[in-house]
Amino acid sequence: MADKIFTGEVAMPEGIEARLEGMTLIIKGAKGEAKKNIENPILNFSIKEKNVSITTIRATKREKKLLHTYKAHVKNMIKGCSEGHHYLLKICSSHFPMNVAVANNQFVIKNFLGEKHPRTLAIKEGVTVKVEGDMIRVESVSKDLAGTTASDIEKLTRRPNFDTRIFQDGIYLIEKDGKVLK
Repeated sequence: MADKIFTGEVAMPEGIEARLEGMTLIIKGAKGEAKKNIENPILNFSIKEKNVSITTIRATKREKKLLHTYKAHVKNMIKGCSEGHHYLLKICSSHFPMNVAVANNQFVIKNFLGEKHPRTLAIKEGVTVKVEGDMIRVESVSKDLAGTTASDIEKLTRRPNFDTRIFQDGIYLIEKDGKVLK
C-alpha cells in the first residue's frame, strides 16, 4: 500500500520573512523576531515562495493533527512578529493596599495582605511588563513567553484553601491575547 503525502502551507504576509536554520524556524517582522525549535521526525519543513510548507509522508490521523498543530504555531509566530501578543491582568486589593512595581527585570509585590517580605518574580528575556494603575500589561513577540509570564504573575498571589468569593485580594488575568475572559 502506497503512503499518501499530506502537505500544509502557511502564507507569509507582506513584511514578514521566514527562514530555516537547521531545525529552528525563524520568523522576522516589524515587532521583532520569533524562534521555534521544529525538530520532529515525522514532519518535514521547507520554505517555498514566501510560504512555510509542512509535509508528512503518511496521512494518518495522528500525523494530520501534528501538522495542524505546527501550522498553528507558525501562525502564532507570524501574529507575534506583526502585532505582538498581550495579556492584561487586574490588581484587586480590598483589605490591604498592595504596591506593585517593575524594577531591574523583577516584578515586585509589596504589602500583599500585610506581608512584611515582598513577593518577586524574575521577568523572562523578551517580555515587557508594564504597571498602569490597577492594570498590568504583559507583552511579547512569543505567545509562550507572554502567557507563561502572565500565569506566573497570577500564581504569585495565589492563596490555596481560601474562598476567592470572599478573599478577593490578588492579581487576576482578565484578557488573554485580545480575548476578554468572563
